[in-house]
Amino acid sequence: MQDLKNVSLGTRIISFLWDYIIILCYIILLIGLFYLAKPLLIPLFTLSPLSAEITGFIFITLPVYLYFAVGEGSKSHATWGKRKMGIVVVSVDGQPFGLGRSLFRSALKFIPWEMAHFTVWHMVMPSGNPDYMIYTLLAAVYGLVFLYLLCALISKNKQTVYDFIAGTIVRYKD
Repeated sequence: MQDLKNVSLGTRIISFLWDYIIILCYIILLIGLFYLAKPLLIPLFTLSPLSAEITGFIFITLPVYLYFAVGEGSKSHATWGKRKMGIVVVSVDGQPFGLGRSLFRSALKFIPWEMAHFTVWHMVMPSGNPDYMIYTLLAAVYGLVFLYLLCALISKNKQTVYDFIAGTIVRYKD
């Protein structure tokens, strides 16, 4: 295995904060578009928790997921925030990887985020699910986020759970 320079959790968080600027700009754009198309969109968010979840996934989660997956699976192997911080995502042997593995890695990364959306929709729009189920899902969200962060802090190569599973590592660009 090639000698890889480990990237600290702090550097990864800062790169995510840079990426979040793009995400916030996208959300602001969505809010503007929402007001223009409000009569068409309101029913999608109020019909049922399932339709709200699917609509939220299509408009929010999917574009953000694709931003990360395509950026990290591209030739640069980095999102804008990672490029600003001089870091890249590579396979554990230090080699580049393709879009397929990047899509898989990003799907794993965003499981807690999507679980949180699902849980919030079921809290805001009661669906008949018992409270203990909603609170269990919420606890699972926080547990996964904690596990992701803890693994990045204590693992030898500063890998998160989704890095371990996808066979990737975040390192400084050569």
